[in-house]
Amino acid sequence: MIGRRGFSTLALTGAAAAATGARAQGPWPERPIRWVVGYAPGGASDIFARMIARQMGPALGQNIVVENRPSGGAIVATENVVRSPADGYSLLHVDNGVLVYNPALYARLPFDPDRDLTSVGFIGRFPMLVVVRPESPFQDFASMLAASKTRSITYGTPAVASPHQLAMEVLKRRSGLDATHIPYRGMPAAMNDMVAGQVDCVVVDVTNGLPFLTTNRARALMVVGDSRAVALPGVPTAVELGYPGAVAYGWQGVSVAAGTPPAVVERLNTLLRAAIESPEVSKQMRDIGAELVPRSPAEMAEFVRAENATWRPLIRDLGIRLDV
Repeated sequence: MIGRRGFSTLALTGAAAAATGARAQGPWPERPIRWVVGYAPGGASDIFARMIARQMGPALGQNIVVENRPSGGAIVATENVVRSPADGYSLLHVDNGVLVYNPALYARLPFDPDRDLTSVGFIGRFPMLVVVRPESPFQDFASMLAASKTRSITYGTPAVASPHQLAMEVLKRRSGLDATHIPYRGMPAAMNDMVAGQVDCVVVDVTNGLPFLTTNRARALMVVGDSRAVALPGVPTAVELGYPGAVAYGWQGVSVAAGTPPAVVERLNTLLRAAIESPEVSKQMRDIGAELVPRSPAEMAEFVRAENATWRPLIRDLGIRLDV
């Protein structure tokens, strides 16, 4: 854990500020920082933001105040941070949708995430699982794939254009599975219908899936990924089963407005990583199956570029739009 003394001041000199276009002068931070979340209080993004903010605040010597601005696609929250001064006092909670999907889902956005945001760091990733009810006739993915040759399999997800739907769509393309999407309003509804036999399977993130798997209300057939989930080491991956490229994770991170001084971005990254690796946060992440993948700002930016190259063409090819 990084203490306050080690990071008590960060002098942004006039020359450095001019080089980065920063308006801030003197030590940073001099006042509380906002952490803007584009989802309602109580959800996973909100919980992570508050938990990590509690760890980062003492090291910064300032409070980090979580501010919820829920809207479809977190567009309101994103615009709020993009339009804020690029001084490091406004953080944006980001995920697949905010940074990768939205430009393909909406014809017009009041910002360009590629141009208007700068990556700070990665919070964690959430493996995607294909699960069935315990009494399902599908004992493994191979039997599901075989059955789909005679009838279309139905699969549930929490929403259209969710990472869950896109995980299954890339798996379908890599494996030849014939499956029809049944979108729900949230993960609990999808899981409950799967247990009741209303859909053949569900694509669920590990956090929402674990309570069902650990109480024998569901069985996992595979992880749609390239490495086994830490929380479920006995479940094979799509890549292991012979479907290279069938890799999809939900993930969360933090960004700031483009033009934020690099020294501020680096300091935020250092403290974010320290907070996530703290005993309190790391234990809670492990308990819900989230996986820590530390990344520098440059590494996160490169990761997002790779995600863009994978998912934006797929969304456009599928014809998924949310603004029509």
